[in-house]
Amino acid sequence: MSLRRMQVTDFRCLPSASLDFDPKFTLISGANASGKTSLLEAVHTLGRGRSFRTRRLEHLIRRGRDRFVVFGEVDCFERRVSMGVEGSAQGIRGQLSGTKVQSLAELAQLLPVQVIDPEIHHLIDEGPSRRRRFLDWGVFHVEPNFVDDWQRFQRTLKQRNAALKSNQPSAVTAWDGELVRYGESVSRARARYVDALIPHAHTTAHRLLGMDLSLAYRAGWPRELSLSEALDRSLAQDQDGGVTHVGPHRADLSVRLNGHPVRDWISRGQQKLLAAALLMAQIKLFPAHLPVKPSLLLDDPAAELDSDRLTGLIAEVSAQSVQLIVTTLHSEFSDFGTPGAKYRLEDGDVHLA
Repeated sequence: MSLRRMQVTDFRCLPSASLDFDPKFTLISGANASGKTSLLEAVHTLGRGRSFRTRRLEHLIRRGRDRFVVFGEVDCFERRVSMGVEGSAQGIRGQLSGTKVQSLAELAQLLPVQVIDPEIHHLIDEGPSRRRRFLDWGVFHVEPNFVDDWQRFQRTLKQRNAALKSNQPSAVTAWDGELVRYGESVSRARARYVDALIPHAHTTAHRLLGMDLSLAYRAGWPRELSLSEALDRSLAQDQDGGVTHVGPHRADLSVRLNGHPVRDWISRGQQKLLAAALLMAQIKLFPAHLPVKPSLLLDDPAAELDSDRLTGLIAEVSAQSVQLIVTTLHSEFSDFGTPGAKYRLEDGDVHLA
């Protein structure tokens, strides 16, 4: 049902580390720059094939080395499944039970992982791409056909953009049928997901912030048009710019509190709580029938939160059905109860605490 074991080699500042995780609560303590966040980052990379801190793969490889390896074992019903990722100059590769995966999405099915870290406010104050990734992670786990439609849309979009850049008008419009088919399917799935997310997010945000949250999905083209009509109207602009300007790759999640756009209206601490509310609402939608449960990574949850807000966040997290992995500066952190496993980091070395 959860991640039980992980081995890390040459990941960030970690030359070698081995941990056995508790299915409910694991606590990792250590001073600043000791490697705590790197351990969480390794878990995230194992489950998603990417870091939550950087998109540059070379930053994940320990200085002086040419690759990193993260290996894990996940309990899935009554069997234990091995999984791993390796990152190098050639890119990142994943494997399940010793067999190379065709898509890193296969890892996400086995190890669904979310993270609440001091930079989580970027879900609110950055551009739409981060919010699209947030939506797509959730839709992926509740709509079985979504990943295929999303991948087909991305491939078609790449082909259409290539035709635009090479100034081949007939080739551009030849891709429109598939782009519409898969793009509208992706957009409908996202819209259904947002509709299901709204009540959970509204309730959680109100408890944490005392304000009314409203969410709306923006499809990436004018609401009064079909995607086919929007592509027709945008064709001249697309040809001038060499890129497709409308479609689900331009979608966004509109977020408001008390009727106000949140980006420049609330504090950094409030943005962090709001983003955490969205993630926890998302976890509530995770299908209960799946053979695994989400792993929730909390990196220094006390950062930038006063005691009242931290208490509220802890109460919300404690109510989630997740495997909890928490980092903290202090070896004693009983807010989530007694940890089933405790580790301490010192200069990249992991010790039982």
